[in-house]
Amino acid sequence: MVIIGAGIVGCGLAEHLTRMGWTDVVVLEQGPLERAGGSTFHAPGLMFQTNPSRAMTLLARYTVRRFGELELDGRSCCYPVGGLEVAATPERWRDLRRKRGLAAAYGLEAHLLSPDECVEKVPLLNRDMIYGGFYVPTDGLARAVWACEAMRRLAGERGARFYGETEVTGIEVDGGRVRGVWTDRMGRIGAEIVFSCAGMWGPRIGRMVGMRIPLLPMQHQFAWTGPIPGLEGESREAVHPILRHQDADLYFRQNGERYGVGSYQHRSMPVDPDDILRPEEAEEMPSVMPFTPEDWERPWRDAVELLPALEGVELEKPFNGLFSFTPDGMPLLGPSREVRGFWVAEAVWITHSLGVARAMAEWLVEGRPSIDLRECDIHRFESYALSPSYVQKRSSQSFQEVYDIIHPQQPMEDPRPLRTSPFYMRQRELGAFFLEASGWERPHYFEANAHLVEGREIPGRDEWSGRYWSKIVGAEHQITRERVALYDMTSLKRVEVSGPGALEYLQRLNTNRLDRPVGSVTYTLMLDHAGGIKSDITVARIGEELFQVGLNGPRDVDWMLRHLPEDGSVEVRDITAGTCCVGVWGPLARELVQSLCEDDLSNEAFGFFRAKETHLGEVPVRMLRLSYVGELGWEVYTTSDLGLRLWDLLWEAGQPHGVIAAGRGAFNGLRLEKGYRSWGVDMHTEHDPYEAGLGFAVKPEKGDFIGREALLKRREEGPRRSLCCLVLDGEQVVMGNEPVFSGERPVGYVTSAEYGHSVGKSIAYAWLPPELAEEGVRVEVQYFGERYGAAVAREPLFDPAMKRMRG
Repeated sequence: MVIIGAGIVGCGLAEHLTRMGWTDVVVLEQGPLERAGGSTFHAPGLMFQTNPSRAMTLLARYTVRRFGELELDGRSCCYPVGGLEVAATPERWRDLRRKRGLAAAYGLEAHLLSPDECVEKVPLLNRDMIYGGFYVPTDGLARAVWACEAMRRLAGERGARFYGETEVTGIEVDGGRVRGVWTDRMGRIGAEIVFSCAGMWGPRIGRMVGMRIPLLPMQHQFAWTGPIPGLEGESREAVHPILRHQDADLYFRQNGERYGVGSYQHRSMPVDPDDILRPEEAEEMPSVMPFTPEDWERPWRDAVELLPALEGVELEKPFNGLFSFTPDGMPLLGPSREVRGFWVAEAVWITHSLGVARAMAEWLVEGRPSIDLRECDIHRFESYALSPSYVQKRSSQSFQEVYDIIHPQQPMEDPRPLRTSPFYMRQRELGAFFLEASGWERPHYFEANAHLVEGREIPGRDEWSGRYWSKIVGAEHQITRERVALYDMTSLKRVEVSGPGALEYLQRLNTNRLDRPVGSVTYTLMLDHAGGIKSDITVARIGEELFQVGLNGPRDVDWMLRHLPEDGSVEVRDITAGTCCVGVWGPLARELVQSLCEDDLSNEAFGFFRAKETHLGEVPVRMLRLSYVGELGWEVYTTSDLGLRLWDLLWEAGQPHGVIAAGRGAFNGLRLEKGYRSWGVDMHTEHDPYEAGLGFAVKPEKGDFIGREALLKRREEGPRRSLCCLVLDGEQVVMGNEPVFSGERPVGYVTSAEYGHSVGKSIAYAWLPPELAEEGVRVEVQYFGERYGAAVAREPLFDPAMKRMRG
């Protein structure tokens, strides 16, 4: 294989691969190996591990550990000085309490410090301007350039070869597969696998195989200061912890008598990858650009305010360094689908670099990474998100938000609206409050329902859990249980699978038995080869050779397309954009839809988990009798051109029944009362179906399917953890990713949470050890530093006999 790029990720990948037995590895770098010119070689090396994303935290934890193990000529490649984040505002101090919970949930030791304790760690701090700090003792400084050389030596001893000053000029593709690379110095190098670790040059490399890499290099200001009073004579590189002042978008690191200061406070300064200088053209390195003093004035004032010793200190080496940003701020990892053998690991910062290198090596050698990388998957984006316009706007926003306090439900700002259902006009007329997901405008609640709050018991919320929320959510929840509501489900990803091989293909991909009569609907799971949950889906058999499949997003489509039989007997067609869907749910749902349909929709004629093609009024529809909210009803599909007519017919026919439009806020609480899992939130590839409480969807006796053998082995070994329903003692609602404690020991973390307005309880689902996964076991959930008592409950909390859905 050929790895393009000898920065920290490329060198790390070569070292991990050769350690796992792959020795025929060539690493190519367009610049000198000792100073290749990417961000690895100018980055200050700060490794703050705590991240809202569990995957990113785990990647950082491994990276820090591996840096600590690496040595170059007896010198450690890591300074384990700890990491300190200080709060200069009450809002930040509250968020640091939340961050301590994240650290506990993800297995990191972390402490909250008083202002005096912060000054003990960093004596230069202005004690009077901080409320406290968040300290992680295992954070530290990476010596990435040393680490690159250390790993080059290790990989080289095992057979890997590294070539500097060798530019890749093309990638040879034949028959949809990589065959080799062309270089300016060595000509053609044959290869079965080409792995792009080119960082800010990634889009250029991607174009060589016709692949869009949604990455944009951004200038980021950094300056090394002159000697600082108070540090005179300090010969050690770093004693003070690495430091963040996120309220001013600043970070700091010691370098002997000096400090390095970095700022994200300035304007976004994107750079086209095609405009980056070649190594031989750059005065210093291609990733180092001229300093822009006009952007430094305010950040420097803020830096001096926090560290008064900087007053009057000269800057010795200021520059604008290039770093890679993506539309959602996450890395881009994984194999191309269109060109087999082409892989990418781009937009990876030093903090996560060696964790990514290990995960990519595992993926290549063992078939899957040990950490679920759904948030980083290169195929997570819809096609609009690959457009240059979108990449520029959202990557620029990602830069601005690096140190912002981001709420879990905070929508993107621009471009909006981007994707709208045919019902959007009517939803606006009803005063919809929209949040965004995958580009879709999705109603969260409707102001038209505000009058329904009166006279109802709907608990209030604290500021954090109450953001992007209204008591209207509780009213919509209750009305769904009492009458009937319309839910816009258009944003659900769906495909049609057709052809003579369709059934065999789907049987191979899924755990449940799909060889059922036409008109059947089946809940099932797709697993990876190790038995982890790749997705949970619904499959409706529309014809002998036609199925409609409800998915969780673009990654599922990618997985299905990768496994298509080569004989052309199966077609997978994404029908999401051309169709729309209304969920009609509630005890009066049948009365509503029956008034529009000449076919018999009774329970006897149209049973639970069945599908039917019929008409509602003039509109041809495909109706699936299932419900994610635990009530009688249907998902009703039609083509997008008829969507508005469908909505209007349902709305008018529903008036005698008190129909309302309801939003995703109510939807989430309703599904948690019923114990319905959300893939990517409650479970993912690190979990198996039995641990997640989904063993009912697995039918090993049906025959072979992907992951079957691994899953049977896992079942024999018993669960490593269990997804449990927790009921909190009071009315406090948590948001997800909070740690769960048994005594003083963190034992798990919350996945989904919401208030159950039908059962009158605050609900949280959480992963716990098997010994705690028993009804009645007491635990505590930590939310912003406060502990809330909770008990493991038998699920589902609402209608356990499922009489309402099946009636």
